[in-house]
Amino acid sequence: YPALWAERSARFRSEIGTRGLLDQPYGRGPRQKLDLFLPQSKPRGLFVFVHGGYWVQFGRESWSHLAQGALEAGWACCMPSYTLAPGAAIPDMTREIAAAITASMAMVQGPVVVSGHSAGGHLAARMACRDSAIEVTRVVPISPLSELEPLMQTAMQASLRLTSEQCAEESPARLEKAQRTSAHVWVGGQERPAFLWQARLLSEAWSCPWTVAPGKH
Repeated sequence: YPALWAERSARFRSEIGTRGLLDQPYGRGPRQKLDLFLPQSKPRGLFVFVHGGYWVQFGRESWSHLAQGALEAGWACCMPSYTLAPGAAIPDMTREIAAAITASMAMVQGPVVVSGHSAGGHLAARMACRDSAIEVTRVVPISPLSELEPLMQTAMQASLRLTSEQCAEESPARLEKAQRTSAHVWVGGQERPAFLWQARLLSEAWSCPWTVAPGKH
């Protein structure tokens, strides 16, 4: 799958032309850059997609083709990269995504919708929490990690270096959703049970809908 994603993304980036504003910096770090894709007409608003990879791999360049749906619906699409673990802790990544969205909002007016998958689903959900300074209209976390404490017992802890305090502060399922933001959680029906549990946990904590996509992983 990663090779297929990279191929489709590269094709999309080569065909988007001047409607693709690539490698826009939102900070000083080497990964603190975003791509902004624009629709044919004035954008209806800003759609942000945050990539996954368990906070330790991938970047925005692998997912550019997923902007096509937003563009066809008339939305501008922002795809940010962020500093990966162990180079950054998860709270740092939360702040970086907020900074990327803020930078994009300066370029595109209108409502802001944020989505992302896996680790990106976690970061998208964090933008909807009451402690977020970002004015987000809607979030759609896909297979999000909403409770971080179980990850402390996995091999990923060597890179993530989570603390109990960070789990409390960065687990969306433990945090109150901002009233101004609506949410809908999605997850694949063929995902591992832990992802189904994480998705349902967030939907129950936030009293928001969740959809299990049959046959998807």
